[in-house]
Amino acid sequence: MSRLSEAFRKNKKCFIPFVTAGHPDLERTEQILLEMAAAGADIIEIGIPFSDPIADGPIIQHSSFEALKHGYSLSDYIEMVGRVRQRCDAGLLFMSYLNPLHKYGLKRLEREGRQAGLDALLISDLTPEEYRLMHPIESLDTVFLAAPTSSDQRLKAICEVSRGFVYLVARTGVTGRHTEVGQQIETTVERLRQQTDLPIALGFGIDSRQAVERVWKAVEGAVVGSAIVRFIEERRDAPDLPDQVGKLVASLIPSR
Repeated sequence: MSRLSEAFRKNKKCFIPFVTAGHPDLERTEQILLEMAAAGADIIEIGIPFSDPIADGPIIQHSSFEALKHGYSLSDYIEMVGRVRQRCDAGLLFMSYLNPLHKYGLKRLEREGRQAGLDALLISDLTPEEYRLMHPIESLDTVFLAAPTSSDQRLKAICEVSRGFVYLVARTGVTGRHTEVGQQIETTVERLRQQTDLPIALGFGIDSRQAVERVWKAVEGAVVGSAIVRFIEERRDAPDLPDQVGKLVASLIPSR
């Protein structure tokens, strides 16, 4: 059983924060990951900076551009995962786009990532059809995105290549704008349940403890991204930034 599957089995409801790797710098990203895990994060989504992050809204886009200025490589992020893994058991997932990962080499990333303690990849612009034409990723979980606008046939294809969990975006568009969990989401969840037994995590616009509570009533995982990245950007010069982020994460997690 993978670490992600075990997290959902053990906790029933998982809190999944997002952080952009290298924002505001790599050293503090590492500290932030550890504080998030200590605060109760079950799985942490680590965004790999990219120059054309089409699925991300302005907050995460800005953090990605700021991180790119440092000139870090994917090897730097993998090594960071190795150091974090020595000190925490939270699930660690890379979220990125196909271009930078393909340039690095997916098999190399899979091999080095697994050795470091990475658990999963979410390649946001990779479709199930394209993935089937590639050499399969075997030693890491593969998380794919589903949307309320996805057809039943599309949901089936997404579920067939997903491992760990399925990531349901709360709405069409990019990250950042607040989202209410309404009938459309509930209907999509019901349709997904007909296609898979995998846990479902909901993201895009989840920005408060109350929102996480509502998400947990519908699915097994809640992803909070832009609210955390905005918090980091606003306090990037604070000497105790990682500690502050840990306290924010703790405040966002409802009682379980």
